[in-house]
Amino acid sequence: MNHINKKGNPYIVDVSKKGITERIAIASGEIKFDKETYKKIKNLKTKKGNIEKTAIIAGIIGAKETSRLIPLCHNIPINHVNIDVKKNDNKFSLIIESTVKTNANTGVEMEALTAVTISCLTIYDMCKYLNKKIKIQNVHLVSKIGGKSSI
Repeated sequence: MNHINKKGNPYIVDVSKKGITERIAIASGEIKFDKETYKKIKNLKTKKGNIEKTAIIAGIIGAKETSRLIPLCHNIPINHVNIDVKKNDNKFSLIIESTVKTNANTGVEMEALTAVTISCLTIYDMCKYLNKKIKIQNVHLVSKIGGKSSI
């Protein structure tokens, strides 16, 4: 299926004939710092507040608002969102992982990816005063369960 109708115009794909099933998507991303900046934020706090808790709330909001941000994305009920922020001391980075669940007739991949991206952007915003060369990288879908295809 694509998002272009017979006239060549964009539209939201009709999923009304698809069955309602449990669908789960997990996405991940990394926010990388230089060594000095990482040392300053290793306790996950800055003068702007608690990095971890703020990123978690931002990611949850991002998942809930996905259909408002991505024009052709379905507005679906979200049953659960979980965001984990893990430190990787060897790479001077934080790994953000989101898990999103629904019972719907379309998946939650976009919601999981949006949650990770918004979490990373929030961390960048909270730390940019320390260093503007922070990198957000490797945002990707880790797994998808339910629907026609799983990965």
